[in-house]
Amino acid sequence: MEQATLTGALPWPEAQVVGGWWNRQFNPEIDLVGADRAPVASRIHFCGSVKWLSTPFDGHDLHQLRDGARQVPGFDAAATGLLAVSRSSADIPADAADVVWGAGDVVAAWRP
Repeated sequence: MEQATLTGALPWPEAQVVGGWWNRQFNPEIDLVGADRAPVASRIHFCGSVKWLSTPFDGHDLHQLRDGARQVPGFDAAATGLLAVSRSSADIPADAADVVWGAGDVVAAWRP
């Protein structure tokens, strides 16, 4: 398997690993969690949501991300960033998330 690395496209250079998080009820499911190390992180740098539908990432999706991220162990509302990823577009205020990515951004961020 070919290994890929993330280019410097995110404002959290300290994030060394990216995974997901969910509780035992699978509610919430946080698609992206950037941390300083694995398997047990000492710092969470960002939490993110991926909406790969033909509809925009909207206020409802943002609300779910914000509420769900608060449940991730180590999440700090003052220091942990939010990442919104959408295949089509984002229909949220410009300052609502720290990073908003579209499909092209996802492809461009990874290199072999």
